[in-house]
Order: sequence, then C-alpha cells, then structure tokens
Amino acid sequence: MQIRSFEEYKNAYELSIKEPENFWAKIAENFVWRKKWDKVLDWNFTEPKINWFINGKLNITENCIDRHLPAKANDIAFYFEENEIGRPVKKITYQELHDEVCKLANVLRSFGVTKGDRVCIYLPMIPEAVYSLLACARIGAVHSVVFGGFSAQSIRDRINDSSCKVVLTSDGAYRGNKQIPMKATVDEALKDCPSVEKVLVFKRTGEKVNMQSNRDLEWDIEINKQRSECEPEIMDSEDPLFILYTSGSTGKPKGVVHSCGGYMVYCCYSFINVFQYEPEQIYWCTADVGWITGHSYITYGPLLAGASSVIFEGIPSYPDAGRFWNIVDKLKVNIFYTAPTAIRSLEAAGLDFVKPYNLSSLKVLGSVGEPINEEAWQWYHKNIGKEKCPIVDTWWQTETGGILISPLANITKTKPSFATLPLPGVQPVLVDDKGKLIEGNGVEGNLCIKFPWPSIIRTTYGDHERCRQTYFATYHNLYFTGDGCKRDEEGYYRITGRVDDVINVSGHRIGTAEVESAINEHADVVESAVVGYPHDIKGQGIYAYCIVPKTTKSQDELRKEILNCVNKIIGPIARPDKIQIVSGLPKTRSGKIMRRILRKVAEGETKNLGDVSTLLDPLVVEEIVKGRL
Repeated sequence: MQIRSFEEYKNAYELSIKEPENFWAKIAENFVWRKKWDKVLDWNFTEPKINWFINGKLNITENCIDRHLPAKANDIAFYFEENEIGRPVKKITYQELHDEVCKLANVLRSFGVTKGDRVCIYLPMIPEAVYSLLACARIGAVHSVVFGGFSAQSIRDRINDSSCKVVLTSDGAYRGNKQIPMKATVDEALKDCPSVEKVLVFKRTGEKVNMQSNRDLEWDIEINKQRSECEPEIMDSEDPLFILYTSGSTGKPKGVVHSCGGYMVYCCYSFINVFQYEPEQIYWCTADVGWITGHSYITYGPLLAGASSVIFEGIPSYPDAGRFWNIVDKLKVNIFYTAPTAIRSLEAAGLDFVKPYNLSSLKVLGSVGEPINEEAWQWYHKNIGKEKCPIVDTWWQTETGGILISPLANITKTKPSFATLPLPGVQPVLVDDKGKLIEGNGVEGNLCIKFPWPSIIRTTYGDHERCRQTYFATYHNLYFTGDGCKRDEEGYYRITGRVDDVINVSGHRIGTAEVESAINEHADVVESAVVGYPHDIKGQGIYAYCIVPKTTKSQDELRKEILNCVNKIIGPIARPDKIQIVSGLPKTRSGKIMRRILRKVAEGETKNLGDVSTLLDPLVVEEIVKGRL
C-alpha cells in the first residue's frame, strides 16, 4: 500500500489511471471485510451515482480498532494534551479506545439509536469527541459533527436538516483563557428541534448546567452502566458513514454525505502515503474534529493505519505562541499538520517563541485548509522544519473526503505554494469557463476531476439535486471543485483560490489567493484578504485588507510598498486599487476568512452584513466598516 520512491509513485499513478478497478481492489484487500465486494465500481457523473466496492460488507471501527488487537492493544492510539499547560498527558491505548468506544456505542443503543439514525456531536477537542464518531460508526448510526464554536442557530439548522435523534455534548469547553458554555448553547438550539429525544452531557468544566428531565443524561453515569464489548453493525460499503455540513456561497449549509467502504480505503491510503507514516511515529494534526480534516486525519485515517496521534484541546497562542512547539518537544512529535492561518499567526508572534524549542523530532510538516503563501511556507520550512523536513501542502475538500493533490513526503520534489501532483487514482483536468479542456502545461483554468476516487461525495443529505447542481452540472461529466488552478511547466498544480474569489480586472482573471500571497511577502504584513468590487473602468477593482501590527511607516508609505510588492511578484494588472490597513479580519472560529462580509464592505454595503455572531471577533467588522476607503 505504501509508495517508497518517485518511480513507484509514477508506476502506481499509471496503473491507477489505466486499471482503476484493479488498482483500488488491491488496496481494499488490506482491510477486514465481512463480505467481499461483487464489483469494484459503478458510476456516472450525470445523476450523479457513484458506488464503490458494491455489496461489500464491513464495519469501519473493526478496521480502526479491532484488527489492531491484540498486537497493538497496549500501543498508544492517542496522547491527549489538555488546554492548561503543565497537566499530565493522558495516554489512551488501542485497548482503552476499544473499551470506551464500545461503552459509548452501548449507551447509544440503550437510547434506541439504530442503524441509519443520525446523531449530532457538539463537543470540544477532547478524546470523547473521537469516541463519539467511532461509537456512532460502531452501531451504524450516521454522525453529524457540529464544530464546538458554532452558534445555537447553526446547531439547530443542522439537527433539523438531518433529523438527529440524539445530541452528544459537554457542559462547557476550555479554549485558551476562556471557558465556553456548550450545554447552554445546545439548550437554546433544542427549543425548536422536535427530532431530538436524548442529550448526553460530558462533564468537562464542571459548570452548572440545566438538565431537562427525561431528555438529558450524564455521560459518566450512563457509561458506567455499560459493557466494554459491543458487536459492530455490519454495514454495506455504500451505507452512509457521516454527514458533515459545509457552507455554500449561497443558501443554507450543505450536508455532505460520505459512505463507509470507499471513504475507509481512500482515507487510510492517502494518510499513509502523503505523510509517509512509519510504525511508532507520533503524528499530530492540529485541526478540530468539527471539520473534515479532523474526521479524516485525526480520527479515521490515523486509526486505520494503526498510528499514534495527538489530540490537543487548546489553541496555538495560549499561554503563549510557543505552545505548539512545546508540545512537539514534549511528545517528540514526528509529523505535524496544521493550517496556514496558524503558521502566519505564529510567524507574526516572532521567533522568540520558537527559539527555546529543539524540534529535532520533526520529520514531516503539513499544511491544510487553504493555499499556503510562499513567505509562510519559507518561514515554516526554515524555522520549524530546520530546512530538513518536507512540507506536504495538501489540497482537498470536505466533499473529496481525503487529500487529492499533494507532495508525498520525501518522495515528491516540493515547490513553495504548489500542491504539486495528484495522488494515484486522482485525475485532475483544467477547463475554461465553457468547459473546454485546457491541454498541456504552463496553463490555467478551472479545476475539475474526470474520474471518481473512492472517497468522493455521494450526495448532499436530503437533496440530491443540490449535489448534482453544485458539483456535477457546471461541466459535462466532470466533478467541479469550484477552484481555479495553474498547472506549471513541470505539470505541478497550484490552487489559485475559489473561482468565486477570482477577480476579472480588465478582462484578466486574477486569483485572490495569488494577490494575497504577493501582499504577504511585504515584511510588515502579517495577513491579507483581497476581494473584488465594482470599478467603472476595469469592471472589477481589487480591494485589499491588510493586517499590519507593527510599523514605523505612514499608511501612504506602507501602501506604496505593498503596491510595489504586488507589481514585482505578479505585475501591474494585479495591483490593488484600495488598501485598507486593519487590526484583524472577520474569521470563523475555525480560522476561515468571511470574504462575503469583506466583499459587501468593499462594495459599499455596510448595513446588511448578515449574521456575524459566529465570528471569532465580531467587533472587527465594525472597525472595518468605519475604516472603509
């Protein structure tokens, strides 16, 4: 299953394109199936209908946990690092993981949860969050995780869309120096959620919470009633494993559905090969279980590979900006996977927070969530990887289930800001706006995939037509990623940003990510966000918001230097028309920039900005509106 050289990668890729069914069948044989599939693949992108490992029977948790026992019973599955520094690290063995998952699965069964029922999970980054996903999968329930920072309205919308029967939550959460109520938020959400029958509450912070009679139950009390064995529900390969909601550019969030068999196979394969994971290495993905990265590369991928991983409850800046590096040294982390947003914020904090740490255990660095700009890439490479660790700049989406384009650590030659090459089985193509194929290298277009991979989205929950319209109707017989992309002379892929984040300036298509990357090269700029706005002459102008925490320069001087930076890196066509210096950007609690708000402000719409309550810091929006140019 594991590729060991670039020559092996090329051979695997060629085979996966010529004989995809044989290729994936061979990979799938590495897992435990209760019944082998009758046919590997049946698909079309018109309906769309995609079935992998047809009539295969399995349970993903048997492959994540049981098959590793007894050989790995005493091996560490997870190290849990709490929010507060100085607390002892909790070590969870594969046997303990098995027992906790089975007990929680039995609790769910005692609540009447059966195969196909939906369970909402709203928990902080604690081991119980991972147990919850696996407990649902153990009994064939479909988990729907809601990120622990979302509002009551967001929880309500997701619960009602999928008619969840049970909610798993905690009294509260620790996040840096804050204590966040969670049960109270769930209570607010459940005022209008008729499908919910039971709420299981984990005691994390010890804060007093309201417990509704006959509905709300204490986690520990219910767990202690249960056996540590739970017979796994046998699932069809195409039975749904989970729903994960992702925001659309318009309308309500979409419930992306992933199925059991194909997701399992691709998740494990991509984890082992991208990170080149070796037995006994310690792997740490800093994401939250509330996002796809936490599903695929904290929970399922590492466990399928029998890996040892880190679960971190806190934030990178608490108690100071050296927290990540403190944990790396303490646990001797070998593989570290985080987001460009985190990298840029730690870069801005300065090297004084890096210097006290050795970091010699690190072998591989990873980046996820958005294209990483070259300056952040170089800082990460030099100061964290000591110029010895390859950076796997991974491109993928909630809808893809796993990493599609990425270097393979120590195998693919890396190139800053490029996701490089597709994984075996992934067939990317570039098309123009009319859907015409753009051949050759040194080209740019809309990124599509022309053939299914095992973990591709199956549907959007309760609305298959929305799935078809969003991903398969734009271009005939292609999965449309929604991203723009460049393919350079070497055939390497560079994601230029969402197509709806592409600005058309005087007929020239300019990716916002590319302009941001150029702006961020300026030594005083920590982070930037670029949007388009109506321009009388050019059609669209470029409006840039720049965070500059420390500078001795005047704003006019700063703007001039930023313009020169963009001019030098991209050319005069990409020079921003307006540059607003800001103290922060409107971000969700997961670090995603809300460009919708920035776009409206740039366009002069400062009143109807929509719901800003779920932002990390809603006050930033007021400042941006006041400072609009």
